[in-house]
Amino acid sequence: MNDILLRVQDIKILFGPIKALDGVDFELRKGEIHGLVGENGSGKSTLTSIMAGILQHYEGTMEKSGLPYRPLNVVNAQELGVSMVVQEMGTVPELSVAENIFLGKERLFSKLGIVHKKKMIKSASEALENIGELTISPAIPVGMLSFEDRKIVELAKAMVDKPSVFILDETTTAISMRGRTLMYAVMEKLRQEEKGVVFITHDLEELMTVCTKLTVLRDGKIIGSLNKDEFSVELIRSMMVGREIKDNMYRVDYDATDTGEAVLSAENLCGAEVIENVNIELRKGEILGIGGLSDSGMHELGRLLFGLDKAISGRVRLADGTLINNPEVAVDNGIGYVSKNRDQEALMLRASIRDNIVASALKKKIPGHLISPKTENRLADDMVRELAIKCASHSQQVRFLSGGNKQKVVFSKWIGNDSKILILDCPTRGVDIGVKCAMYDLIVRLKADGCSIVLISEELQELLGMSDRILIIKDGRVEREYGRSASLSEHDLIESMI
Repeated sequence: MNDILLRVQDIKILFGPIKALDGVDFELRKGEIHGLVGENGSGKSTLTSIMAGILQHYEGTMEKSGLPYRPLNVVNAQELGVSMVVQEMGTVPELSVAENIFLGKERLFSKLGIVHKKKMIKSASEALENIGELTISPAIPVGMLSFEDRKIVELAKAMVDKPSVFILDETTTAISMRGRTLMYAVMEKLRQEEKGVVFITHDLEELMTVCTKLTVLRDGKIIGSLNKDEFSVELIRSMMVGREIKDNMYRVDYDATDTGEAVLSAENLCGAEVIENVNIELRKGEILGIGGLSDSGMHELGRLLFGLDKAISGRVRLADGTLINNPEVAVDNGIGYVSKNRDQEALMLRASIRDNIVASALKKKIPGHLISPKTENRLADDMVRELAIKCASHSQQVRFLSGGNKQKVVFSKWIGNDSKILILDCPTRGVDIGVKCAMYDLIVRLKADGCSIVLISEELQELLGMSDRILIIKDGRVEREYGRSASLSEHDLIESMI
């Protein structure tokens, strides 16, 4: 009993008619890295949000170190020793790194109402050093940092509170191995200090490596828990979905569709960041895979192809000669873009599912100056049904959806717009195995319907399994091209990347 840090008993919570959690019991013990795993919408983030004081309206009880625990809010939870890094962005871009780390704790550096910035910056530097981060300047605005560095700032902020319970929700999937290694080290340090970690990720190999115990959720209920010596991918998957998952999620054919007419071309394309003199063609009905190291320039290339970032020189054009130099022109000409930064760039989080879906389709689906609510509702309902988006109704705000269902909303925006060209940047990152299978099936269906797809991915198996051709980007240039082949391996791709 004495080694239980956090106990959750019979937790229930409703979102409209949906039971997000239904009688959940959970225990976190000292020296434990406890993985929470389940399909999108299974209740993982809801459960940890209750633990961290983000959600307060629920039934059931919690205990922390044997004492009643019901945090009034996030700050109260932190005061009681529970900190969390969420999957969404948790920093204020306009404030400095130091101001973000000590947000709400300015009194520590105040005298007569004046905040001593130098002391705060020094303490922030120490907080970053304590988690092994030596390159981020505490004086610069957080808005100048990459997504990964912002998450590292959030980690430093969480560790300032010296939590006995630390929750990490879907953070490692969006960052490079450098950032992952840093977070693993922090979790291991907490474990050795007899503190507890709750870790959510869809990467089963990562969970099996990092965690000492796993608990599986499905449809808001606990399915079971596994100790480390019981871990197996097959068992975890079957517990997650309640059914067998096919061994091969990817395309079964090796018939490459790469000889059709070019529908989109980049000619001598150079970008402000790393892209240098890139020439590529996307062909009709083709899945063109683009891979490389995380800083190779492949993500920047996707943004340039959609017109989201301005090219320094060169051009992106369609088969009819139309130049793509901004997103409005791209959308008007049937191009869709799924950003790897879903919540920041692809969704209106406080808007409804319906409003997100119809936003890009208004001109095509709803002609004229009058917007018909009936037409909007029909389009939204069609997309919710076609992509099996789990929600209370199309009026539900997107921010309350799970990561996988958010991603389905992003896809539905462009399908509803009848997009003929899709640029997908890490489209299955941060989604569970069931949603991955559904996304791959959807991509294959779109290809069969003549849609041309650029698939940018850091997952080598995804590139090998889905692409007709693969381009490897290295230092902002096309290093090598591969055709679809059963003999092509991850080793071949890695050799071209490094």
